[in-house]
Amino acid sequence: MYYYNLLKGVEVNLNQKVVVITGALGTLGRAMSSTAVAAGATVVGVDCVSGEPEAGVAACHVIDLLDSAKTKAGFAEIAQAHGKIDAIVNIAGGFVWETLEDGSIDSWDRMYQLNVRTAANACQATLPHFPKSGGRVVNISAAGAVKAAMGMGAYAASKSGVARLTEALAEELKAKNITVNAVMPSVIDTAPNRADMPDADFSAWVSPKALAEVILFLLSDASEPITGALIPVTGRV
Repeated sequence: MYYYNLLKGVEVNLNQKVVVITGALGTLGRAMSSTAVAAGATVVGVDCVSGEPEAGVAACHVIDLLDSAKTKAGFAEIAQAHGKIDAIVNIAGGFVWETLEDGSIDSWDRMYQLNVRTAANACQATLPHFPKSGGRVVNISAAGAVKAAMGMGAYAASKSGVARLTEALAEELKAKNITVNAVMPSVIDTAPNRADMPDADFSAWVSPKALAEVILFLLSDASEPITGALIPVTGRV
């Protein structure tokens, strides 16, 4: 939790900023939405299903992020409605735990699609709509991308792909004052994770709110010197 404690005293003002959050109806997406709204941002959610977003979210669009053309069209509609897109937080993704011996090789393709392709499509669709002054991209990698545990091969490989996307895009966009960073959480404290690991010490996990606060800093003006960073947010795991 070092990064979270370091940033607790940082006041972030996102007034007049348009922030798009993918996976907005999930646990982390909701925490990020409410955190960005509280900081003054105009928050626009994106998800693959329809649903009621967090209070204060301007709209939640149903967009198939696996489809490049549909993603570009959907993000163009968002930019037209709000005049621009200042930041994108790519939370949409998926997870699987299975060993190579007993699992399906198709899981490797599925994890790539859900974690890397969705982030790449969303980033590409956002680029034409950043203002000339710059922008922010924050992706969600994973601590497991550095060293995978048993059963985490397909997931960790895809999150490593997100990390490499982050680094490459940061180099591509640095001259335009568009920063690209990623957070690398360990286990996030969600209801599904508690159900899957009922005997774990939940207090050691990263809360969605704490992770959202770190992301919020990366959206702020104060984070301007930081790009291409892969920031571990691992709690006490």
